[in-house]
Amino acid sequence: MITDAAATGDDRPRARAGQMRLGFLTGQYPRATDTFIQREVAMLRSLGYHVQTFSIRKPPATENVSAEVEAIRRSTIYLLPPASLLRAHLTQLFSSPKRYLSALRLAIRTCPPGFRALLRQAAYFAEAAMLARLMRKHSLSHLHNHFSDSSCSVAAIAAELGGFTFSFTMHGPSEFLEPRLWWIDEKVRRALFVNCISHFCRSQAMLFSPVDCWDKLMIVHCGVEPDLFELRQHTGRGKKLLFVGRLAAAKGLPVLLDALAKLDDVTLEIAGDGPDRLMLIEQARRLGVSARVHFLGYQSQAQVRDLLKQADIFVLTSFAEGVPVVLMEAMAAGVPVIATRIAGIPELVEDGESGLLISPGDANATAAAIRQLVEDPSLRTRLAAAGRRKVEQEFDISAEARRFAAILARALATAAR
Repeated sequence: MITDAAATGDDRPRARAGQMRLGFLTGQYPRATDTFIQREVAMLRSLGYHVQTFSIRKPPATENVSAEVEAIRRSTIYLLPPASLLRAHLTQLFSSPKRYLSALRLAIRTCPPGFRALLRQAAYFAEAAMLARLMRKHSLSHLHNHFSDSSCSVAAIAAELGGFTFSFTMHGPSEFLEPRLWWIDEKVRRALFVNCISHFCRSQAMLFSPVDCWDKLMIVHCGVEPDLFELRQHTGRGKKLLFVGRLAAAKGLPVLLDALAKLDDVTLEIAGDGPDRLMLIEQARRLGVSARVHFLGYQSQAQVRDLLKQADIFVLTSFAEGVPVVLMEAMAAGVPVIATRIAGIPELVEDGESGLLISPGDANATAAAIRQLVEDPSLRTRLAAAGRRKVEQEFDISAEARRFAAILARALATAAR
């Protein structure tokens, strides 16, 4: 039996060996940018849970940035390309025709208008039968899904097909832009519980879901392991900026390059890759800052930690985020952060206390904030120390995984009753 930490006084709820067997699903896993899921899975396993990871498809080879990620990839079961698809559907149909037809009705009822949407929903239904069969094959009793878009559609349909419970973690922000496309209301209604990564995220879930489901919406932060990061010491003028993330316009990198052009004697290292890399390289050349911008490509977790040891300031000028784990990592490493005042970021970065917040899209404000930190080592030191404390107190993955485990234990116990 899984114990509830609140009832026993033990803050490490554990499952007896072999009893609590969970499935974990995402659209692409593992990726260089989803270290928070990898840590959450590892921590749940350390608490005594058996966790089998599933993914709709394999990430591209460029995401395979370390031996750790490669090991996770080998142990993950991928639904695509499909294997034994017909067998999976026939098994589900003949073993439980009522559930099969009920899941089919769910897929049809929640399908958005349009031919492309119909094709996508058909694919989700096809994948769901495979997932339901694998859940039974591996004797898994509950499925948890990260993100509330396409993989969550597969999870919800699979749960109806297989007769098991499911839950999901809502991150945003893309799902918030098209809640009807992703039938957020129905997913919340059907889920055993929903983990929201911030209060902002929870408010959006409340906006799109029935009032009588709001008590299902829990706050479970993404998190980091603070002890993995060495504290950066700050003296003199800070010259080295760091950005880590996907190279896409939505991350605000064109704004950051514009800000860099307004500054002298400051360099920028960009770790990551993405569809707008060539455009950003061309912009840097056009602005005359190419010699001060270094595109490093994808970096492993260990490589990012090494970069943080050398960075004076971490800058994230994104237009759309949840609560970025990379900001937590920078703060845990004692690197002062500058970030945009959007979504859940102010719940992590308190302006003037644990970092500096700027308006999105404002290159002048970005340059001013960078200049302020570049020239003031005492401010960098103060913000860095406060940032580290903030992460230790509210975004430690060990504590958040224990919170997740306690929520799961209570929800399953309630469902059993």
